[in-house]
Amino acid sequence: MQGHGYAPPQQRRPPTGVLVLLRVIFVAVAILSIGFLSWVATLRAAIVTRRRGDWWVFGGSLAVLGVSFGFLATDHTDDFSTVNGNIGMAILLLNAAACAGYFLYADIRHHRPYVPGYPPPPAQGVNYGYPQGPSPYAATVPQTPAAPAPQMPVPPPPPQRPAPARIDQVRAELDELSDYLRQHPGRTDGGHEGGR
Repeated sequence: MQGHGYAPPQQRRPPTGVLVLLRVIFVAVAILSIGFLSWVATLRAAIVTRRRGDWWVFGGSLAVLGVSFGFLATDHTDDFSTVNGNIGMAILLLNAAACAGYFLYADIRHHRPYVPGYPPPPAQGVNYGYPQGPSPYAATVPQTPAAPAPQMPVPPPPPQRPAPARIDQVRAELDELSDYLRQHPGRTDGGHEGGR
């Protein structure tokens, strides 16, 4: 039997309470550690979303943490009161705020519920056996043109294509089989006709 094959597995969204608790924990770790553990939030975002951009943000947060450590290492006072110490602490705190904010953005974007009328989030991977054409939801998103841009006419959606010939062929074969079975009722003695 031929068909489209298996659909890709759909990831289930965790309960809202669990998501909120995890968001609070990871933001608190980034802020309460004064930025020393801010990379944990971006690591969590990169692992959950598995997007290349999120891994780059994680690497960037580690690089910024290294730069701030460089400034703090050149300050030999106990309270980081020199210019290098102040710059290092400012970088550390800004990195903590940026990492916490980006974590919230990435996590909310990844776990947002599907809202009817808007296109679904892009699927991870390739849907083998399914057409890869434009999304049927593309026409439902309201478009607001820029003020100086000229209005371009929107082409009408392509007409619905008829059912494939294969479906019509299978339907005809099933009708023939149904007619044949009506004309030749099954035998009650359990014998098979012609070795079939």
